[in-house]
Amino acid sequence: PRPSPRHANAASSLATDLHDAFQKGRSGPGGWWILFEPEVHLRDDVLVPDIAGWRRETLPALPEIAWFEAVPDWLCEVISPSTSRIDREKKLPLYAAAGVEWAWIVDPSLKTLEVLRRRNDRFVLLDAYFGETSISAPPFEDVTIELAPLWV
Repeated sequence: PRPSPRHANAASSLATDLHDAFQKGRSGPGGWWILFEPEVHLRDDVLVPDIAGWRRETLPALPEIAWFEAVPDWLCEVISPSTSRIDREKKLPLYAAAGVEWAWIVDPSLKTLEVLRRRNDRFVLLDAYFGETSISAPPFEDVTIELAPLWV
């Protein structure tokens, strides 16, 4: 099923902020590719995170094919009630085992953003942000992101 309007809003708002600052270099350092729902081939698994990012050192140019074989440096899954278990129990372990360094989990229903970092092929929670705060979180600590627009 397609994402709910709250899910789509959270993903779109966050992707726009990160794309402007980290891909286009507007009010941020640039140096990344930030993409919405890319198809990522990790070993034998084909996954589609809500948002993914590659440092330009990792992926100097976008591929000519319709999917990515390069492991993202960061990704974000926006949790919906119907996808929470799949995102947390199935996808996150596959991302960590493949070498994704950073993951964010956004839950529009709970108004939370969790920052996870890979350690020993699994993700550990570094921080969690709640409500309508402003954050500077790795790997994007060079900018401040307002969370309130994600929860509209």
